Amino acid sequence: MRPPSSRPFAIPRRSPARRRAQALLTRFRRAARGSSLASRPDPALPEPAGAHGPVLTRGVRPGKLLPAKGECVKDVRIGLLGCGTVGTQVARLLEEQSQDLAARSGARLKVVAIAVRDLEAPRDPAIDRGLLTDDPHRVISQADIVIELIGGVEPARSLILEAFRTGASVVTGNKALLAAHGPELYQAAAAAGVDLYYEAAVAGAVPVVYGLRESLAGDRIMAVLGIVNGTTNYILDEMTTKGMDFGEALAKAQELGYAEADPSADVDGLDAAAKCAILASLAFHTRVALDDVHVHGIRHITADDVATAARSGCVVKLIASAKRRPDGIELHVGPTLVPATHPLASVHGPFNAIVIEAEAADRLMFYGRGAGGAPTASAVLSDVVAAASHRVDGGHAPRELVYADLRVLAPQEGRSRFQVEFTVLDEVGVLTRVTSAFASHGVSIRSVVQGVGEGGLARLTATTHEACQADLEATLAELSSAPFVAEVHHVNRVEES
Repeated sequence: MRPPSSRPFAIPRRSPARRRAQALLTRFRRAARGSSLASRPDPALPEPAGAHGPVLTRGVRPGKLLPAKGECVKDVRIGLLGCGTVGTQVARLLEEQSQDLAARSGARLKVVAIAVRDLEAPRDPAIDRGLLTDDPHRVISQADIVIELIGGVEPARSLILEAFRTGASVVTGNKALLAAHGPELYQAAAAAGVDLYYEAAVAGAVPVVYGLRESLAGDRIMAVLGIVNGTTNYILDEMTTKGMDFGEALAKAQELGYAEADPSADVDGLDAAAKCAILASLAFHTRVALDDVHVHGIRHITADDVATAARSGCVVKLIASAKRRPDGIELHVGPTLVPATHPLASVHGPFNAIVIEAEAADRLMFYGRGAGGAPTASAVLSDVVAAASHRVDGGHAPRELVYADLRVLAPQEGRSRFQVEFTVLDEVGVLTRVTSAFASHGVSIRSVVQGVGEGGLARLTATTHEACQADLEATLAELSSAPFVAEVHHVNRVEES
């Protein structure tokens, strides 16, 4: 008896089955790549209604015929509100990359109007002055997609709501507005059947919003923590690597354009807090307001603090942290000691990085330039391409799913490891009395380091195991009034590696 053939099964070269398989493969390639090349018509396929046959996309009913993405079938009108650093870069890239953007979106993206405050102000040569107007309502009335880059809460909020009422989709980078009125805007966009995109609002070119909205939509997020303010990261990095004090590092950041003349929003942690609120809302599918975030800035950080952290094997970073706890969510922005082995410890200069911890995917890290005209414009244009594609194929952006009513923990309910620096009398028995005070409030000490003292005083640095902030505050209140403690200095959180 002849043994069975070991050759793999093959469809005969000239069979109808092979022709049908080839036809299906051709159709799949057109849908997946959005190619306008799409080769020659296949005789095995019925005559398509369009040039390349039916292409199904998300949000489109089966059987609806659409052209391949590479074919521009319509103009999508773009209106810009604001033409500063980012707006200028957006307008420039829309012109310079027009063919590529058309191929990716399936539409010709045409800037039809740009709203500015001052019509006579100097402009980049790339800006067509014939498109400028000081009437933002005129821009909205002409646009299919409105790009809001004016910043602030008002009039940005009112203008975006007006755009929704006219049927326009909106792309924004306005973190302050989203942190204050995000739920209202999400609901208004959904009610109008249009898109609201805001990748540029959190970390510039770093696609963390897309990651949370779409890539990790099937997972349960446990924590989001990151460096989301390039100004403070640059300042702390200069203090760490060059031994500068805070004022010197801030002045250099301002000289290089990394910090504003008034750096309060950055160095006081307010910019990072707005971004933390947005990320927490996305990660935990619950409503988070800016006031829910417990905030500390970096003005009090000294060169000595940075040196002490280094001796502990850590670096100081301004960390935005959102963590899921059994009884709610914990939100915090503040200086944090990050172990040198942690991925965030190696983020230098004005760069941003966000670490997401998910139940199934485990730990992921997003890294890149978080500010500047070109990086932010890149994020804006990615959203514009998505919104324009939906104008062509009838799809919509992911819905903002706010279904979890999670309690935001009060600052005193937060849990962390802490590092405390204080000055004590350099006497026998003082260290025992200090550790006893911690123990009496249920705070376990991981390590204590005594520095070189002078004048009968000694500097102590105590690092705890994870503890409740309320217990730590009770400990420090007791020690502050103790006769053997001269001064309690700074208290910083310590992130786990």
